[in-house]
Amino acid sequence: MPILNFGSLNIDHVYRVDNFVLPGETKHTKSYTINSGGKGLNQSIAAARAGSQVFHAGVAGRDGGFLVEMLQAAGVDTSLMQTSAEVSGHAIIQVADSGQNCILLYGGTNQMLTEAYVDRTLDAFGGDGFVLLQNETNLVGKIIEKAAAKGLQVALNAAPYSEDVNAYPIDQLDWLIVNEVEGAGIIGGAVDENLLQRLAERYPKAGILLTLGSRGAQCVQNGHYASIGSCKVQAVDTTAAGDTFSGYFLFGVMQSLSLAETLRLATVASALCVQRPGAANSIPTRAEVEQVLAEGTLQVPEVLEW
Repeated sequence: MPILNFGSLNIDHVYRVDNFVLPGETKHTKSYTINSGGKGLNQSIAAARAGSQVFHAGVAGRDGGFLVEMLQAAGVDTSLMQTSAEVSGHAIIQVADSGQNCILLYGGTNQMLTEAYVDRTLDAFGGDGFVLLQNETNLVGKIIEKAAAKGLQVALNAAPYSEDVNAYPIDQLDWLIVNEVEGAGIIGGAVDENLLQRLAERYPKAGILLTLGSRGAQCVQNGHYASIGSCKVQAVDTTAAGDTFSGYFLFGVMQSLSLAETLRLATVASALCVQRPGAANSIPTRAEVEQVLAEGTLQVPEVLEW
C-alpha cells in the first residue's frame, strides 16, 4: 500500500550553539550548515527508508531543486510534485550542545497548494493507499476531507501545532500523530498522564500515536493500548527524531505489524537518528535498524500493552 505525502520541503539553516540565544543576546555560533528538511520531506524519506512506497506531493521553490533530488535519492517518487519561481520554505534552527533544538519556520512555497492541484494529485494517486499530512502546508483540512471522501486512509501529524488544527476534521482521520503539546492543544486542558485516553475518547475511530520525546511513546488503536520508553543514547541532534519515528511507525501500521513490533521499530530508528547531526540525512535505513535489533547493540525498552 503506497503513501501519498502532501508534505513540506524546507531548507534548514542550522546554527550550532552552546545554549539557545536569549532575548536581547547576540551570540557567536560554533558552526553553520545548510541541510534538506521540512517535516514533510523528513517523513517521506523516513517512510521510504523504512520500506514504504512513497509519493511526495507539494511545491518546490526556485531554490529547492536539491530538496527534490534528496527525495529521489531516498527512493521517493516526485512525479506528482510542482515547481514555482517563488522561494521554498526554510527554517532557522539552533542546535544546542545538549542536542536539543529550537526552530523558526517560514512557509514559502509550502503555503502555495491549490485545491485544483490537490484534486489532480488525488486522482492520479488512485483509490488505495495512505495520505499523510503535517501542519506545515496550507489546505490541510481540505485534503483530509477530499482524501477521506475517496476512501483513502489518512494520517495527520499535527505539528507544528497552531489553532488551525482545531478546525480540521480530525474525526475523519485513521491516525492522529501528536506530541504532548499538540495533543493538549487539540483536546484542551493541561498535559497529564491521561492525555492519550482523553484523545481516544474524543476520537474513538482514529488510531492515536502520542510521542513523549526522551520518555518514549504511547499509542492506541481500537481500544488496544501500547507504550514504550526510549533507548538510552547520547543525543547529538534531535531535529528529525519525531519525523523518523512517524515514518517508521506508519510503515509498521501499513505492514500490519503488531503495535509492539511497530513501536520497537520506530524507537530504534529514532534512537539512531538522534546520534547523527542534521535532519533528513540523519534518518537511518531499515537495514541499519534491523541490524541493531538483530545484534542487540541498543537496549530496547519493553513494550507494555493493555
